[in-house]
Amino acid sequence: MKKPLMLLAIATGLYLGVLGFAEEQESKREPRTFSLECAGGCVLLEGAPVTHGMRGGSVKLKPQESVGWHSTGESEEALTILHGSGVANIERKPDVLLHERMLAYIPPGTKHNVTNTGKELLEYVWIVAPAGK
Repeated sequence: MKKPLMLLAIATGLYLGVLGFAEEQESKREPRTFSLECAGGCVLLEGAPVTHGMRGGSVKLKPQESVGWHSTGESEEALTILHGSGVANIERKPDVLLHERMLAYIPPGTKHNVTNTGKELLEYVWIVAPAGK
């Protein structure tokens, strides 16, 4: 086989291999359900290959507990408050009061913290997804 044809055959094989891998990854992205019954909170979605980069989990904070300051980097985050009340401290912004049956949005690259300021368990679900360009 001549060198250009051999290179084309190798490149085609590599492409088909990558394509097969991508199709295999896509097949792992199936609808799923998760129980929120886990002590203290849990990770539910761990990103690729199960999703295109979305991650998520649940948090349960006792009164006066907090998750600690953190950032989701270039990803955006949504907090869905299921039970209780608290506050989201957001870097260089006024605090956001949290209560049952609400959603809070945290933009990409924003340091933040969540603290239970109520008298009962604060329970919420968080979803982090890569921000679109």
